[in-house]
Amino acid sequence: MSHQTLSTILFLLFVAGTLVITFWASRNTKSATDYYAGGRSFSGAQNGLAIGGDYMSAASFLGIAGTIALSGYDGFLYSIGFLVAWLVALLLVAELMRNSGKFTMADVLAFRMSPRPVRTAAGVSTIVVSIFYLLAQMVGAGALVGLLLGVTSPGGKALTIVGVGLLMIIYVVVGGMKGTTWVQIVKAVLLMGGATLITLLVLGKYGFNLSALLGEAAAQSGKGDAFLNPGGKYGTEAQGLAGKLDLISLGLALVLGTAGLPHILIRFYTVPTAKEARKSVLWGIGIIGAFYLLTLVLGFGAAALVGGKAIAAQDKAGNTAAPMLAEAVGQAIFGEVGGTILLALIAAVAFATILAVVAGLTLASSSSFAHDLYAHVFKRGGATEKEEILVARISSFVIGAVAIGLGILAQGQNVAFLVALAFAVAASGNLPAILFSLFWKRFNTAGAVSAIYGGLVSALVLVIFSPVVSGSATSLFPDADFAWFPLSNPGLVSIPLGFLAGIIGTRLSKEYSAEKYAEIEVRSLTGIGAEKAVQH
Repeated sequence: MSHQTLSTILFLLFVAGTLVITFWASRNTKSATDYYAGGRSFSGAQNGLAIGGDYMSAASFLGIAGTIALSGYDGFLYSIGFLVAWLVALLLVAELMRNSGKFTMADVLAFRMSPRPVRTAAGVSTIVVSIFYLLAQMVGAGALVGLLLGVTSPGGKALTIVGVGLLMIIYVVVGGMKGTTWVQIVKAVLLMGGATLITLLVLGKYGFNLSALLGEAAAQSGKGDAFLNPGGKYGTEAQGLAGKLDLISLGLALVLGTAGLPHILIRFYTVPTAKEARKSVLWGIGIIGAFYLLTLVLGFGAAALVGGKAIAAQDKAGNTAAPMLAEAVGQAIFGEVGGTILLALIAAVAFATILAVVAGLTLASSSSFAHDLYAHVFKRGGATEKEEILVARISSFVIGAVAIGLGILAQGQNVAFLVALAFAVAASGNLPAILFSLFWKRFNTAGAVSAIYGGLVSALVLVIFSPVVSGSATSLFPDADFAWFPLSNPGLVSIPLGFLAGIIGTRLSKEYSAEKYAEIEVRSLTGIGAEKAVQH
């Protein structure tokens, strides 16, 4: 049996299993709380696994392994950034937002400010960030199928992206948060199991000697010891100052972005108490921390056993490094059949990863549209729960279609790099508004709207006029050149602009409610009053 046939069977089994879970969950999805927050019925351990499933995306599994395999030390910076980012989210945002007792990020902002302008800004930002993140997952799906089925044409990969998009829409429309959470739990277990197995096999081949593995990776890279030192991707002599600034920009975006990602923030609303929220954070940190350590072995293992040239020949951005490593180490230890089985297993796990994450992203953006924009802005709070859920389901189709279209356009980009752009947009627009709302007494409506739009627009404009979109061979439009911003990641400029816009907007407005701030401060720190707010 070929690896294409075997991996297809495994993937179809996963899809069938998760569809059963989704339809089972739909029978228990009756109210808005069920659809948006899974009825707040998940334990800390379950939610911790789901957080891991949501956070360990195609960027983590495919993109980081590929970047390390092609760029060495500099690629591992993604692993470090994603992990440290989780600690920022934990310390500054996670429990405080859970204690506010709402469904979306905008609920926290709207509590102490004029609801309509704030909800509009937060809803727009949530949808934009989610679509950026969805883009990366779709590109990963196309690269995977190219490897598995031998599809090299853009048209064949485009069909795969359409298929993944349709599946994610089914998960969200039918299962809501309950179905999506269970899909993420199953996926987290599969991903950790698959990544651990490949890591142990790679280390076993080198006698569990990490130095031997790194030495072989350096030798096979053709770059020697330089492969294990900084400067392989960022800050090279050819890049000059722009390369060094791009590295700082990437670090800022990764570390600060998680705390502003809508699909991560809504996970904290699915547990019944603040105690369970803390438990879920501990479970999440354990799973995520272990996984990012594994990416070190996966990336350098791919460089050692597969080689950068072979990886780049299959996918120039390196997105297929992990599955190719699975095949190589399987063949080296167990022969041809072992390589086929391991490739099929890891590819199926990667597909599961993509499906679970895109479902979470689509749910976050469709929920924000229905709950924030439709129910509170268009209907001014007059929408029924049934209307709200219906609109959320319809918007899932629209957001899914946009993500499919953009995913087809962005083929050839590294998925970890694309996710870093989503982090930059989230850190520029959402994070300043969230932090100011939770910690600054003087903060007001004008400040929130200014922070969100200021950060969001500046990040988007800088991305559009950067080498990401035009001016280089790896750009979205390689034949055009309108890039005047030299950095690939806008975070270094757009994140400070988001905070500055929030401060200026606040100072220019006289609106201020000491009572509202006092109430949100008590609620965010203790959870008192949250349940009443949910019922209201």
